[in-house]
Amino acid sequence: MSGDRPTLPPVRLHADAELARAALAAPLLARAVRLARWAGPETRVGAGGELVDEQLGAAAEALGLTPDEDGEAYASEAWRVAVDTGLVVVHDPEVEEGAAVGPDGSDGAGGAAGAGAASGVGVVAGAAVGGGAGGAVSHGAGEEGTVEAGDLLPLVTSGTPQDVLGIWLDGLETVFADATAPVLDDIDDLVGDDGDIDFEALDWDPEAEAEFLDGVLGNLYLLTVAEGGAGDAPVPLPALAASVIVPDDMGEPTDDVLERVSQAMMRLDDQFRVLEPMGLVEYQPVDEALLAEGPDESEAAAVGDDEDVTRYGMVRLTPLGLYGIRSRLLEAGVDAPAVGDLAEEGADVLLGAVGRFPQEAARAETEQWLARRAPLGAARELLAAAKGVDAGSPLRRLHCQQALALVGAEAEPAVREVLDDPELGGLARVWLAERGAADVPPPPEPMIFWLAVDTIAAQLDAEGDLSELQELVEGLTGQHSGFFEEAWRVDHPATPEVLEAMGRLHRDKQVAKEARKAAFKARSRP
Repeated sequence: MSGDRPTLPPVRLHADAELARAALAAPLLARAVRLARWAGPETRVGAGGELVDEQLGAAAEALGLTPDEDGEAYASEAWRVAVDTGLVVVHDPEVEEGAAVGPDGSDGAGGAAGAGAASGVGVVAGAAVGGGAGGAVSHGAGEEGTVEAGDLLPLVTSGTPQDVLGIWLDGLETVFADATAPVLDDIDDLVGDDGDIDFEALDWDPEAEAEFLDGVLGNLYLLTVAEGGAGDAPVPLPALAASVIVPDDMGEPTDDVLERVSQAMMRLDDQFRVLEPMGLVEYQPVDEALLAEGPDESEAAAVGDDEDVTRYGMVRLTPLGLYGIRSRLLEAGVDAPAVGDLAEEGADVLLGAVGRFPQEAARAETEQWLARRAPLGAARELLAAAKGVDAGSPLRRLHCQQALALVGAEAEPAVREVLDDPELGGLARVWLAERGAADVPPPPEPMIFWLAVDTIAAQLDAEGDLSELQELVEGLTGQHSGFFEEAWRVDHPATPEVLEAMGRLHRDKQVAKEARKAAFKARSRP
């Protein structure tokens, strides 16, 4: 993740209680909980804290699964999550009696529980799986450990929503590691005399794998929360793969780039199948029939075969997935706000922040801020924060006016108090007029022009719809004959920039020329 703390659009998260219910309903965590309740002193684990082969069938049956290869694989996966999240505690026979290896992989004295914990990799059912340190427990050759329910297991039913979500996030780390781990077809050939896996022989870069999947999930998050993005709709897997492979400035992708996109799609197909049972995503896998059609078909999808795009995989983040990816982004130092973060902040912070938000998110954030305050006091606080002649003040006043519209009639006393304020008087008159208020004093002419410049400056900062801004500019000049003769004299710090912008936006060449002349006069004014 970038170190300059980029800011993402704010996400609207579901309530913690709703997210916690979704976490407990996630198939993989639900299985982990069932195994934690099933486990007891007779449950036997191997060198990496995994269930020994003889126990896998019973574990599968405890989950209501057939004790065949698939059922045992599901049980093994759920067991790793149970251990790594602390739902189960593994006792190492070499550790002092009564001590247990906790979910942080320590022996109670701050030391690692052995070589398995150091590597963070457990070997289960013939595949290498990246696991959290909690599941990696090293015993002597041929020795087995025992297990018992962990202290966190009761929190599943008696803990707070935050407790449950904390357990789920720990489980997500395990599943993420599994998704980025290599698949080992013949593990015996890769294990050295010291018992460690020779990762160099795998041609596998764990950091690069993790960075790639983080980038994909970050892009999926952005597509979900961005205004005009996918929202709740699923994203085609080819488009998602291309978003991290194809350079932004590339026109037609080269054959080499298309091949890399196709390879990424196949890797992501495997990874999303791993992530889905944890409740992170809803995933429609790649149609297996396509795998027999050759790489050309996948490469065609990467450039947008709309007719068949759903056959190449479709993925969307669940509400729980949004919560999980945001948590990972925050941990990585990315500014990933959520609607409601500013509810306890002052009006100056609110107005300064919502200017960067999409329109719907800005409204939702403002509504939550207002819900915690008395209407009249909130209106006064907003108006005080809107004052100023700094570069951000026009946009603050625009969002102040929008916030006051949400306050309603109870804001009127506060609005009338600023009618004579040179910076807020125009805003106040517009707000009162829009509500049909009586006895609204007419604005003096300098205030009219000051408000016009301030309004355009705010719209320029907001980077809104260009056609709407163009209509605003042409409407102002059409309503006021000789507009530019007065506008260049306006004592507003943004006057030159606003007049230059009006010259660029106005479609009448003569009027545009007058605007540019006025901008020159404004810049030349002492």
